[in-house]
Amino acid sequence: MTDLGEVRAGLEAGLRAAVRGEVAFDATARALTTMDASNYRRVPLGVVAPRDADDVAAALSVCREHGVPVVARGGGTSIAGQATGTGVVLDFTRHMNRLVSLDPEARRAVVQPGLVLDRLQEAAAPHGLRFGPDPSTHSRCTLGGMIGNNSCGSHSVAWGTTADSVQELSVISGRGDLLRPGRDWAGAPEGLRALVDGELARLRTDFPSLSHLPRRISGYALDALLPENGADVARSFCGSEGTLGVLTEAVVRLVQAPRARALAVLAYADESAAAEAAAGLLPWGSPRASEAERGGRPLTVEGMAADLVREGAGLPRGGAWLFVETGGDSSAEARARAETVVRAADVVDALVVADPAAQRTLWRIREDASGTATRMPDGAEAWPGWEDCAVPPPRLGAYLRDFRALLSAHGLRGTPYGHFGDGCIHVRIDFDLMSDAGVARFRRFSEELADLVVSHGGSLSGEHGDGQARAELLPRMYGQEAVRLFERAKGVWDPDDLLNPGMLVRPAPLDSNLRFAVLPRKPVDVAFGYPEDGGDFSAAVRRCVGVAKCRTTTAGSGPGSGPASGSGPVSGSVAAPVSGVMCPSFRATGEEEHSTRGRARLLHEMLAGEVVTDGWRSTEVRDALDLCLSCKGCRSDCPVGVDMATYKAEFLHHHYAGRRRPAAHYTMGWLPVWLRTVARLRAARLLNSLATVGPLARLAKRLGGIAVEREIPRLAREPFSRWWARRRVPDGAGAGAGTGAGPVVILWPDTFTEYLSPSVGRAAVRVLEEAGLTVALPPTVHWAGAAIGDGRSRTPRGPLGLLGPLTRRNPVCCGLTYISTGQLDRARRVLRRTLDLMEPVLDSGAPIVVLEPSCAATLRTDVPELLHDDPRAAQLAAHVRTFAETLAQQAPHWTPPVLNRPAVGQTHCHQHAVLGDTAERRLREAAGLTGDLSGGCCGLAGNFGFEQGHYDVSTACAEEQLLPAVRAATEDAVILADGFSCRTQLEQLAGRKGRHLAEVLAGAWEERPGQPQGRHPFT
Repeated sequence: MTDLGEVRAGLEAGLRAAVRGEVAFDATARALTTMDASNYRRVPLGVVAPRDADDVAAALSVCREHGVPVVARGGGTSIAGQATGTGVVLDFTRHMNRLVSLDPEARRAVVQPGLVLDRLQEAAAPHGLRFGPDPSTHSRCTLGGMIGNNSCGSHSVAWGTTADSVQELSVISGRGDLLRPGRDWAGAPEGLRALVDGELARLRTDFPSLSHLPRRISGYALDALLPENGADVARSFCGSEGTLGVLTEAVVRLVQAPRARALAVLAYADESAAAEAAAGLLPWGSPRASEAERGGRPLTVEGMAADLVREGAGLPRGGAWLFVETGGDSSAEARARAETVVRAADVVDALVVADPAAQRTLWRIREDASGTATRMPDGAEAWPGWEDCAVPPPRLGAYLRDFRALLSAHGLRGTPYGHFGDGCIHVRIDFDLMSDAGVARFRRFSEELADLVVSHGGSLSGEHGDGQARAELLPRMYGQEAVRLFERAKGVWDPDDLLNPGMLVRPAPLDSNLRFAVLPRKPVDVAFGYPEDGGDFSAAVRRCVGVAKCRTTTAGSGPGSGPASGSGPVSGSVAAPVSGVMCPSFRATGEEEHSTRGRARLLHEMLAGEVVTDGWRSTEVRDALDLCLSCKGCRSDCPVGVDMATYKAEFLHHHYAGRRRPAAHYTMGWLPVWLRTVARLRAARLLNSLATVGPLARLAKRLGGIAVEREIPRLAREPFSRWWARRRVPDGAGAGAGTGAGPVVILWPDTFTEYLSPSVGRAAVRVLEEAGLTVALPPTVHWAGAAIGDGRSRTPRGPLGLLGPLTRRNPVCCGLTYISTGQLDRARRVLRRTLDLMEPVLDSGAPIVVLEPSCAATLRTDVPELLHDDPRAAQLAAHVRTFAETLAQQAPHWTPPVLNRPAVGQTHCHQHAVLGDTAERRLREAAGLTGDLSGGCCGLAGNFGFEQGHYDVSTACAEEQLLPAVRAATEDAVILADGFSCRTQLEQLAGRKGRHLAEVLAGAWEERPGQPQGRHPFT
């Protein structure tokens, strides 16, 4: 028997000699492609990124010579396992991702298989055109993947499936033949026509009519080869899941996009009522009507139930909703059509939205359902597998009732949602796929559900293909003879069974190759508590189900191709600005290993121990995490709440346990210690001077692991707390105690405010006191014997009446720099000391104002998760407020100064991901600061942008949104940057000075004394 290692070595050598694109057989490349967005996992031998069709042909030739199967892969978002394989994976996203041409007059485009759908939509939009189908993964799914799965999306009631939009294909068969499938038998492989001519009767009787079952995606579309259907070989190829040939180019149809859209959100008592109503909104039958016929008809009829909606999402009251989109030549016309739908529908409540931003916010609720559905309301995990069955639309209500009964009979739970107008339902079910008994139940349920779908005249797959999840059950839908016909067709196209074997025909059992089988059965010993995952790190890593929203190429996904697509946290107002952060390093590099999904895949393989074999010592995982900015964008933007910043800190903690760390961990990781030491020695001026001496600065940066391109930030000559201790106050007010008579607030002296930007702290004190609040510092910062008392005595006489003496040796600290570098033991010690010192404040109930967003986010989330065994940590987190939140809650009737100026800048990534910015937006509005801040990440991200080897990525992140916005700003614009990192990045890369919102407000009184006050921002 030939050794697998020899096969792999010979195959790799052959591919490297024949292919001009990248050939990767290393552990990282293989680990990144073991899974798609399904329950399945297969380990490939290697990955090839072909540059063109010649490379594809060469790779197929080498693989055929070695008897190694080939899997074509686009975005890797398939949910049935068809984008996984044991041979060679062809990755088309790296090079074969171009829009070859676009002809607006002919409404036609030529695309390569790796082109992301949104890129095609962006190119077509200026011509008033679009590609009809638009899956919710439109910001990262590829045209090749859509053709392979015959994808649909929310607009299928208007424009059908991908097969309806394909004119001609360029395909390389398993034997290397170059084919051009089209209509009238164009591009058919030899023997296909004879096969069809001998089976005409079966093709006419065993295939459900698309007019009655528009989402019939399962199996091969051999009935498209009937003469009455135009013998359309291209259409028949769609949905073949890479088993018949490898697509290298496609000619696709474009459709006229409506100039305006409106969204009617129809509320019903429950999902059954919504499902019954959906068909009534589409009385005209087939979605494949002409554009003239389609005029005033709905573009979408999407449904979802309350289980998937977070509180305050802005939906009308009800237990389930239909999202019905209408189009028109004007906003008024689109809205009128939406209002007509509302009047015709029997609903509990309804909402009509014409504003595009508000529509994007609402559509995000629906688009993110593929991720939010992976968790039950009680936090239990839920999985795909029966993600997209479809029935004739009039049967949907009855099918859903039977489906719910079947779930109940098996003791399972799931929340259906999806394309109600086409009778296609998505659902994630809380299968137990970790135990033998749970897997056995998964099989029994799958078999019974297949029979149920068939009894309603449905298709096992209504959008995403059969893959391994459903192919075994195709005989229940088509019968054995039709499935044997599928096998014969596969043999005509691919006689060597080289292409994606085990999919559609001769499939692997649906309960084999499950990706959970390789994970450890006992919880891994970890530092963080992972409260949302039962303390199980494996469960935390399993959160990533592969929907790949992190692979979007613009922050927040942009306008995209979705109904009104976009992303961003949904607040109480449906018109809240839509923005995003995740995943800045992927957008900078375009590499899968630098996406949140890629890193989660590597961690999964680390736990599995088959491909990544060194566990916590893995260099593959370390290198992938190295470019993670710890921005926490994934914590909010990922539909399933993956928190890669926490996983990174956990990994670094174990990876460097008992070993020497990188220099940056000792310099920037211990930044609070070094800055405090400098302040004690009053050496800030000396160090600032030395930092300007070129040779000394270069030496210091080299020894400290700091990027040579970076300037070392200047230290403040006077730390904030020293200023606080010496400031003049009225008699009897206490040292630095606020001049206001209002509630006491505790101003947290974070490291950055204390030693690097004390002007922010001084400004915050000014504003808080102007708002009538009494400001105090925690009982831990001490200079020259001052305490929260009278500024002279060590006896505490401050406004709380309970704060003990201050000590220079034990200042409070959030532990951010230790956590971000994975020094979790040190972080715990620092945080426990902080909690000891903060107990009087916690007992008092006073809010804690944290000016630095990253520190506030750390206190809110990381501290209670790291000190999960200490209830004081959660108590501290509950007291933390941002600057604007404090004013909103403690001084609701205060009015800020009015500046009436535009504001540019960037919402801090931690503000976006953890804290939320509703209070900040309202405060800016009240102060007359107009405009929305950009999304994304500044790229400096604490220590990240200062570390050696990170400068280019850091700069690329800043150039994505922040720097262009600042450069385009008018002269009178206020540049807002609440984070020290953001301000530093602006200064070093753009030469512009950003200011904290507190500085802007405080400066207004000095710049324009006596100016009028603004309106109440929080009432």
